[in-house]
Amino acid sequence: MSCSGFGGRLGLVTLAAAILVGAEVSATPLTPFRYEAQAQRHCPRDRVVWLDFRKGVYYARGQRRYGQGFDGSFVCLGEARDSSYRRSLLGLR
Repeated sequence: MSCSGFGGRLGLVTLAAAILVGAEVSATPLTPFRYEAQAQRHCPRDRVVWLDFRKGVYYARGQRRYGQGFDGSFVCLGEARDSSYRRSLLGLR
């Protein structure tokens, strides 16, 4: 094995490690609220949705299950989407 071959592989390993460290993903923290007004104050430029933690979906205002249930909270729409929750299609007008 030549020295240049070992140095080349070491360079690739170093490059791969730098990419992995630099590729760290920062997620938006999900901040649940008990009341809709609290959530709206937290994100004044975003819509507030009702997040059902058990089902993994969120409901918009006007949907039948908005604000219903014991396994949910009011959250900002952007935070719900960033946390990989999906929109419920039930009750859309």
